[in-house]
Amino acid sequence: MKKNVIIILIDGARLDRVEKSKIFNILRSRSNYFKQTITSAPYTTAALHALFSGCYGYRTRTNSYWHSLNFQKNRFKSLVTYLQNDGFYTCGDAHSKLVLANHGFDEFHVHDETNVDLVNHHSKLLENMVIQNKEGKNFLLYLHYSAIHTGIMNSVLKVYNDYSEEYFENRKLNEKRYDDLFRTAEEYLEEMEKKITDFNLWKDSIVLITSDHGISVGEKLGERAYGPFCYDYTVKSFAYLCAKDLPNKEISNQVCHIDFMPTILDYLGIKLDESYEKLDGKSLLPMIEGKKVDEEIVYIETGNPLGANKPPKIPNTKAVRTSKWKLIFNEYNNTKELYDLENDPDENNNLAGTGLKIEDFLFIELKKHN
Repeated sequence: MKKNVIIILIDGARLDRVEKSKIFNILRSRSNYFKQTITSAPYTTAALHALFSGCYGYRTRTNSYWHSLNFQKNRFKSLVTYLQNDGFYTCGDAHSKLVLANHGFDEFHVHDETNVDLVNHHSKLLENMVIQNKEGKNFLLYLHYSAIHTGIMNSVLKVYNDYSEEYFENRKLNEKRYDDLFRTAEEYLEEMEKKITDFNLWKDSIVLITSDHGISVGEKLGERAYGPFCYDYTVKSFAYLCAKDLPNKEISNQVCHIDFMPTILDYLGIKLDESYEKLDGKSLLPMIEGKKVDEEIVYIETGNPLGANKPPKIPNTKAVRTSKWKLIFNEYNNTKELYDLENDPDENNNLAGTGLKIEDFLFIELKKHN
């Protein structure tokens, strides 16, 4: 039998908290830890469609909050469909069916994010997948931990707007609010790690643990949570890829969410279907095996609501990122921002227009995606 696939997404988990977390450090000891995983969109729907399709949203047409149902499944074959075609039983759970619309799970649950006990609920789904194994089927299980998102929605998104002085002037309170939510995520993940161990699934599965995006705690006026901007506090994610027969190492190379779908297929020995369009992502197995791999430039896009109650239907903020530089292009006012990420990781010093050649190079790269 092939290995099972388990994907656990911690919605809104910030990289800086992950780096200091005891349970995440335990996972690091059994994983390939990709500490510079970049999302292609700093909000859930577009980020997850990219993760499962291996392609950027502007190609699959899932590049705004409004376009989840627009995923072009006749042109782009998702990880779910690949595994279904290979005999896997596919099951998913999330707080909304829109986060992975049109991806064709055999079984998809939508939990009530305000009342659900996610440890108990997800433990039962894991147990059901063990039954599938006993009946001779491998499985794909997607588990979406939504409680950070729910907490931020109720205590920030419904209370403040992107320019509320009360929010941005109380950074310590914002930090504490977020840290309290993150601790519940740690407790959840600790229990799920135990359940996977109890069900003896580590040896028979490849497990991906990641986040869709980060969350602001008040770094930049105009973004109280996530979505309007392309700054690193929301676009930097992380990924733990665990499999018994893969080496355990920390990988500092920049990668993107779109790379994990082809990596899982490569690991399982499932060939890409040439009747569908080519992927943007690339398998990370050569990197895991220690081979020299050139860094890929990551493309990011989002929609800044600019004070409106709803985000725009078309992305108006776009960026390209390397591990050293980032160029942001704000289409809504035709301005650019260039940041030296090595020396200015908080992106405070905009170098656009200072004559750096890297700006022209990155702008050409950005235009390739338009």
